[in-house]
Amino acid sequence: MQSRIFFLAGALALTLPACTTIGQTSEVTAEFSQAATSARIAAILAEQQAAWNSGDIDGFMQAYWRSPDLRFASGGSVTRGWQETRDRYHARYSNRALMGTLSFDALDVDVLSEEAAIVHGAWALQRDNDRPSGLFTLVFKRMDGQWKIVSDTTTSAD
Repeated sequence: MQSRIFFLAGALALTLPACTTIGQTSEVTAEFSQAATSARIAAILAEQQAAWNSGDIDGFMQAYWRSPDLRFASGGSVTRGWQETRDRYHARYSNRALMGTLSFDALDVDVLSEEAAIVHGAWALQRDNDRPSGLFTLVFKRMDGQWKIVSDTTTSAD
């Protein structure tokens, strides 16, 4: 009986480090995944910025979920739908002078899960006659292997 207890204790002692290693590995994998997700989302925002600064609103819109359920809140109103949001951008920024040069700053990417993330940041436009700026909160969801903005709340400091 005593030899069985020692055997079980020995077997348990050998398996505990393996369990700890497995747990640590999955934590490291989760951290790596969060870092990779944060980097991918930051790259999407860099692509948006580049498209905007090229005068390409349609390229800028590629980061958004192409759905009538897209939510865009700004200026005290909510626009629903990808097409409606695109039309709003085209109406408000109808030429390069109005578009100016866009920059994003103070990005804070919070990866909630493998399928969702929230991004907080600041935006600014540099134009000939003014420098509008503000804050934004973006909700990203991963759908069909791609990260898309499903909700955008943008405020203006002006």
